[in-house]
Amino acid sequence: MDEELRSLAHRLREESGGGPAYEHLLAAAGPEELAGVLTEPGRPLWSRELAAFRLGCAGDPRAFEALVLLLNHRDPERCVSAAHALHLLGDPRTPRAAAALATNELRIAYALIPVRLLARLRAPESAPALVTVLRRRLAPGDPHWRVALACVEGLGALGDPGATEAVRAALPHPRLAAAASAALARLER
Repeated sequence: MDEELRSLAHRLREESGGGPAYEHLLAAAGPEELAGVLTEPGRPLWSRELAAFRLGCAGDPRAFEALVLLLNHRDPERCVSAAHALHLLGDPRTPRAAAALATNELRIAYALIPVRLLARLRAPESAPALVTVLRRRLAPGDPHWRVALACVEGLGALGDPGATEAVRAALPHPRLAAAASAALARLER
């Protein structure tokens, strides 16, 4: 059992109360049954999350929609699990979905994990979306500095020279300055 599945299993065991239904979904349910959990009415969130995670990690595209919904959840742990499964799923729609979530100003409080996923995906959509989010976060008094920091770090990791101007604009911000300097060193090589 990999670390992400172990963490998810521990969290969902507590949420579900454990029991045979949980244990079955965790270890014994096959792909068809897991896909059924995603569409069956009345299923609790923990069961849908577990089914989507297992299907996504196995590369089953039926998990995509459920994982994107979980990536946009207010609970950061659900977002982290969804991002992990989406990365392993390798669906070509993932970068576009992550970019849409990251750049949605109405959900910016929940954009940290989609931002990190974009950097990890290294897709053509990644750098433009991160630049857009970063520029918005540089406004005076913006409270979402952690999202800005993730953008700066992601842009440095991506190494896209087109991001240089946006990263340079982050230098005067005390919480972003060190990461921006490190990112610029990578971007200007």
